[in-house]
Amino acid sequence: MTFVLDPTLAPVADIGDPGPDVDTLQGKRVGFRRDILWRSWDWVSDEWARLAQTDGAEVRFWRAKGRTGDEGDAMLKELDEFVAGIDIAVVGLANCGSCTSWTIHDALRAASTGIPTAAVCTDHFKDLASTLARRGGRSALRRHILPYPLDTLPEAEVRDIACAHYRSFLRTLGL
Repeated sequence: MTFVLDPTLAPVADIGDPGPDVDTLQGKRVGFRRDILWRSWDWVSDEWARLAQTDGAEVRFWRAKGRTGDEGDAMLKELDEFVAGIDIAVVGLANCGSCTSWTIHDALRAASTGIPTAAVCTDHFKDLASTLARRGGRSALRRHILPYPLDTLPEAEVRDIACAHYRSFLRTLGL
């Protein structure tokens, strides 16, 4: 007899609700979770932060780092502290396989606290992000989709894309 082992976990019970909508940015603390890889996400989040501040928000940034061992444990503690100090979480960038996994992981962690949360993905990784959100138990996790490729574009072009996406990004948050 041959046994085939399935290395995947069964999906957890699904929360088919994206979480609360954002009713205003005025007076809200918007937190942008950055990573260590994608300069394009730094540029996009810089532009969105500037525009959110114009709309009355206070903006905070936090950068994810190591994911394993003691460094990974410390990083999760920092993430939880960051999320505890914000009203809206914007997590990016899902722009490769592992980055998409960690973006969705961190967005699910933020959303589980009950704050409005959006994961930002490039178009090429939107299906993976959707699958990971569903497998993580929150199929309706808000995801805002940016063009792909993004990181190979000149900075000025990425910043223009960010500005062009700002209003639709706010709609993603329910505003």
